[in-house]
Amino acid sequence: MKLPLPSFLSVAVTIGRKKALRLLLPAVVFAILGACAVQEPSGTPLEKVLGSHVPAIKRVMDSISHYGLQIRYTQIDRKNDSVVLRDFDFQVDADAYFYPASTVKFPIAVLALEKLNRTDSLDRNTRFYVEGDSVETTFAEAISQIFAVSDNDASNRLIEFLGQDAINSGLRKKGVRPVRIAHRLGYRSDDLATKPLIIYENDSTTAILDGTINTAPEPLDLKNITKGKGYYEGGALIDEAFDFSLNNYYPVPAQHGLLKRIVFPHLFSSEERFDISEEQREFLLTAMHTLPKKVGYDPKEFYDGYVKFFIYGDTQQDIPASVKIHNKVGFAHGTLTDSAYITDDQNGVEFMLTATILVNKNGIFNDDTYEYDEIGLPFLAELGRQLYAYEVDRKK
Repeated sequence: MKLPLPSFLSVAVTIGRKKALRLLLPAVVFAILGACAVQEPSGTPLEKVLGSHVPAIKRVMDSISHYGLQIRYTQIDRKNDSVVLRDFDFQVDADAYFYPASTVKFPIAVLALEKLNRTDSLDRNTRFYVEGDSVETTFAEAISQIFAVSDNDASNRLIEFLGQDAINSGLRKKGVRPVRIAHRLGYRSDDLATKPLIIYENDSTTAILDGTINTAPEPLDLKNITKGKGYYEGGALIDEAFDFSLNNYYPVPAQHGLLKRIVFPHLFSSEERFDISEEQREFLLTAMHTLPKKVGYDPKEFYDGYVKFFIYGDTQQDIPASVKIHNKVGFAHGTLTDSAYITDDQNGVEFMLTATILVNKNGIFNDDTYEYDEIGLPFLAELGRQLYAYEVDRKK
């Protein structure tokens, strides 16, 4: 099986860790034992992985106060028709703010499907365009683009369809909280009005879905809501902390809670489940794991790991067919976040993982100087690899 794991770990996954180690020279074994994350000392699985000596993890853990790291890992155990979920947390705090970036596109896609399910005249293959926009699309195409390459325009079109107030109330009603979606992505706009949608009822007949006027966001009062020591605005450096209080807010518990509701809706009450059909849910899950090349994007620019930070975020290797990562990432303002349901039928792997990390060494925002490739992506990829390896060995 082709996985972008450290070479010794790839062998271990294939033929068994103990046998693999016996095949290596004694001088190399000590280096491997130092790097292997699945260690024997007591502690939770997440603690064991975060205690790894692999540089990608160790350099973050050695300076943990700099990175705003939060992680929730969920073990999944099945017996007959029952499913048991067990969460393990590291520094998860809904009151400790991080910028969620494109992770908010996941709930927007879910709520768009729910609204389509309530509207007899629409389905996900209905063609439409936003008033003033030259691009015609379908709801299915927009959702596919959101997950395949995290397309901002596609998500913004669905915001026009829904409106911020409906997004926020819809999530809270289902128990996905705390949450606040205040603005579109790709540009900052304080426009509270959503634009009308022009809907094609057939090839020659259109209808108009009116826009809405939404509530102005109140400033968030959270820990770490101001960050860093400066930021650029209009080409000038402002020597004060960057204020995120009017931005989107979608913390780890809300992200992980939504993921659970979509993957395992039967574990939630009817009030907590989204009103989408099973066929819509399967479409959504398929869109979440489908790779960019499968929907027509250039694989050189949009390689398999382009929006798959766990396991593959630091490599351009192909993802094996047996591995499916149903996820939504976000990256902006020095913050990398991924929320994923990861399976590998060939190796009996199934787990959930949500994590966020801030990589902004100089403390300046909007200068495009962030350590994504040097620190953030290697950490998230290695975190995914180590938990994947742990799940391969774990007795279910």
